[in-house]
Amino acid sequence: MSDIRCAELRFEYPGGVRALDGVNMSIRAGERVAIVGQNGSGKTTLVRHFNGLLRPTSGTVTVGDADSSRTRVAQLAASVALAFQDPDKQIFAGSVESEVAFGARNLGRRGQDLSDAVEGALESVGLGGEKRTNPYDLGYSRRKLLTIASVLAMNTPIVVLDEPTTGQDLRGVRIIEAIVKQLGNDGRTVIAVSHDLRFVAENFERVVVMRQGKIVTDGPPEQVFAEESWPTLRSTNLEPPYAATVGARLGLGSTPTLASVVEALES
Repeated sequence: MSDIRCAELRFEYPGGVRALDGVNMSIRAGERVAIVGQNGSGKTTLVRHFNGLLRPTSGTVTVGDADSSRTRVAQLAASVALAFQDPDKQIFAGSVESEVAFGARNLGRRGQDLSDAVEGALESVGLGGEKRTNPYDLGYSRRKLLTIASVLAMNTPIVVLDEPTTGQDLRGVRIIEAIVKQLGNDGRTVIAVSHDLRFVAENFERVVVMRQGKIVTDGPPEQVFAEESWPTLRSTNLEPPYAATVGARLGLGSTPTLASVVEALES
């Protein structure tokens, strides 16, 4: 298992746009971490450093013992698998089965091991009956699930999901929640970029809030979504999850359970 460490990480896009401005953070192996913030805060730029798709302008990113700026993307792919925010920027194969098999095959899986990995990943996202389907015959939400299946089949110790619940109905969200839970139970690291704060509050043990390329808050959901932290959230154009608002009004804390809310309303 591999930790991720960022030290004074800065990144500028061509033209001088600074997307990351001195990020210092560590993610321990096996953590479930959500990264939130307004559009343009640096979330996606940050996670693309974890698998080498982007290289630091200055500072360092290490995955285990590997310096990402000196390690080939193909090598980092054995540790970090990333499902893109836009599935159409990731999908290229002519069938669902081929799409899911591609990354796993590149990591050396063959024969029955590869077949089992593909089958299991597709079943996890509810696409077990679509192996021969062209990915572009799937709707947007199921293409998103397909990209998640592709990273699951790679069986990497670190899985990064960029806006996984976007475009999903309740069934799709429940599938993704079950995947996050299972990955956590397996001891794998799960990192999600998300605007869905309910999903974040209910499924992650740590929340990192970004604004203008910097980390402004980092802690467990009950701390980040507590009433005293709402001004910081709102400075990033985020509103606390509805459950946190209800919990504050009823004196139940920032992450109340449904049972505690019902009991408070009935008392």
